Amino acid sequence: MTGAAQGLGQEFAVALARRGYRVAGIDLVPQHETAERVLDYVELIADVTDEEQVGEALERVIDRFGTLHVLVNNAGVYPESAFEDTTPAEWRRVMRVNLEAPFLVTRAVLPYLKVAGWGRIVNITSAAVLTAPPTMVAYVSSKAGLIGFTRALAAALGPYDITVNAIAPSMVRTATAEQTVGADGGFEHVRAQQAVPKTQEPSDLVSTLLYVVDEGSGFLTGQTLNVAGGSAYL
Repeated sequence: MTGAAQGLGQEFAVALARRGYRVAGIDLVPQHETAERVLDYVELIADVTDEEQVGEALERVIDRFGTLHVLVNNAGVYPESAFEDTTPAEWRRVMRVNLEAPFLVTRAVLPYLKVAGWGRIVNITSAAVLTAPPTMVAYVSSKAGLIGFTRALAAALGPYDITVNAIAPSMVRTATAEQTVGADGGFEHVRAQQAVPKTQEPSDLVSTLLYVVDEGSGFLTGQTLNVAGGSAYL
């Protein structure tokens, strides 16, 4: 689980542990709260945009668990600004975290999924790809790229019984969102666009994740599950 220190990543880690999975989480910061909620949790402090750090973290996971079946690429950043104010450095940062990091982590994990005999890769994208907020051009572009990554990789890995799917939430109430995109009426604006008129909580996405990663979901691949309260329809 990438981005496991708080918010959606933490809730996903807890849900997987309750379902019986052994869980390792990676984040830039310590994950004390996640570790308190997950039995036998493997805390990995590393930068998912750094190939060497990802490799070292993965070695620790294999040393502890011996194998891997599930990868959830959840880490992400979502700065908001007018397009004209987006610097090349900021653009590259968003692309590195939201698109290159899933590539790096997936590439490192893939050999172990193949050896395990089956695997589930889940990429957390966003319904913003469909609603296209004008102040989040870099973010929307990165998440659209992640959907393309999901589809093409699914085609490549199908023969190995490894599925690749994406989950596209609405604006989820997390501590980070409350201080950034959700502040100053952000949550209210998103709610007004949804058929389900409430703010999405991390728990609203748990059942979808558990369905996608289940060993019995081997015929579901290359899909983007839009779990966004009816803010957009595929």
